[in-house]
Amino acid sequence: MAYADNGGSTKGLLERVRDVFSGEPQDQKQLQALLKNLQVRQLIGAEELFMIEGVLQVSDMQVRDIMIPRGQMIVLDHEDSFADIIEKITESGHSRFPVIDDDKDDVVGILLAKDLLQLSVGASVQFEINEYIRPASFIPESKRLNVLLKEFRQNRSHMAMIVDEYGGVSGLVTIEDVLEQIVGKIDDEHDDDDEIDIQHHGANRYSVRALTPLQDFNDYFKSDFINDEIETIGGYLLGRIGHLPERGESLTLQNLTFKVLSADSRQVHLYQVVDDNDQSTV
Repeated sequence: MAYADNGGSTKGLLERVRDVFSGEPQDQKQLQALLKNLQVRQLIGAEELFMIEGVLQVSDMQVRDIMIPRGQMIVLDHEDSFADIIEKITESGHSRFPVIDDDKDDVVGILLAKDLLQLSVGASVQFEINEYIRPASFIPESKRLNVLLKEFRQNRSHMAMIVDEYGGVSGLVTIEDVLEQIVGKIDDEHDDDDEIDIQHHGANRYSVRALTPLQDFNDYFKSDFINDEIETIGGYLLGRIGHLPERGESLTLQNLTFKVLSADSRQVHLYQVVDDNDQSTV
């Protein structure tokens, strides 16, 4: 088969890729610089760069960085009636729920909403929750996100319970939570447009939206970051950093350490905040 001469454009592309990779990166920072070079040369797009950087970041993050803390978990009680369960499923819009034993305050398993679709209203009279509870997996707070994602895929599971150093359940994490670190926020029809600006993730760790009003941030953390011309904590931090930070960059101000969790080529979306003066636990 003969191929038409395209003026050497393919050769030029291959040569450009080879030129970029002529110096092998020695660490992750050099690799990220190389990837940005590829994006500047328009060999990869901004979205592709964003996702590749997300993959690299996931290998450095632990479950405790993104988990939904125990106090914010929506759970089903082992003693709930069929009507109570349906009401909680309908109100939350979630598809998976930890089931707790109220007497022991232990997670006894996971219930999938889809498993109840086969039940009719009449059949609910004989409903026995134990017939629908699936085993829950338990993981430590220190597990790396890339390892967890691999386990989710291998086990074909979507939710894991997180335990602290004493064996108590401190929160949960879903496969969606991990994937959002790679591809960005995944919204569905049940997501509330009014997102929570500040979330507590256990001990002294928080996640804070960059668009959180600066005054609200100061009120929450008892800080005194002041700038009459800036309205958000993200804008304030951008002024202190002096450039658009990348995912993984960090800055310490007063007793607070800020780390960029989510960002694109134009703005930061989410920060992790570690409060060195906060010794509380969830």
